[in-house]
Amino acid sequence: MTLHGSAGLLATWEDGLAHTGPARTLALHRAARPGTTTDDLLRLAVGERETDLYALRRALFGDRMPVLADCAHCGEILEFDLDAAALARRPEPAAEPLRVAEGGWEVEFRPPTVADLMAAAESADPRGELLARCVLAARHGTRAVTAADLPEPVRRRLAEAAERADPAGDITLRAPCPGCGRATTLRLDIATHLWAELDFWARDLLADVHVLAGSYGWTEPEILALSPVRRRYYLELCADA
Repeated sequence: MTLHGSAGLLATWEDGLAHTGPARTLALHRAARPGTTTDDLLRLAVGERETDLYALRRALFGDRMPVLADCAHCGEILEFDLDAAALARRPEPAAEPLRVAEGGWEVEFRPPTVADLMAAAESADPRGELLARCVLAARHGTRAVTAADLPEPVRRRLAEAAERADPAGDITLRAPCPGCGRATTLRLDIATHLWAELDFWARDLLADVHVLAGSYGWTEPEILALSPVRRRYYLELCADA
């Protein structure tokens, strides 16, 4: 992974400010795979995108990934660390097409891509849109059917099979509560987590630029070209002045 320094990351942050949801996630993914076209990013499996974002998070902020959440049962704050290095390991690609047979129904499908998730997020029926895009062929007995015809038990089997084929696409944890002793199920949303950290870093850096520009008359590019160590040293001198 190639990172573009402070100026490049600030540009990613500025781009992300103009978007929300999937579009912001796409901006982060571009930073994780610089030089990759948008079309190529959209064609990736969801799990591959997630591991790219964990790798970016690791490169920017290290392996230790602190997580804060609320216990779903008593409201106690849950605090624990994850290993970004382990989560950044690239999964083995699943053989396609995938197949599910349930009660006379037979379905061939593929795991969702990033483009599929983005299209589903914009649809009035996200689940139906995802099925329509990912189901390649379906039959009930000898009759060909569409994704919309699939009953709920078959849809659940498809979701389970897709999760097994691309486990990095949807990581969930069961976090025990030290207060009540019950476990809370948490879905890891790396895009939201990474954006929060990048947003804090960017605002902190711009505050440093403001101080140094006012004290020395340097431009933003000149300040960003300084190493973090030298920037911090000049800030200490400003504080002592």
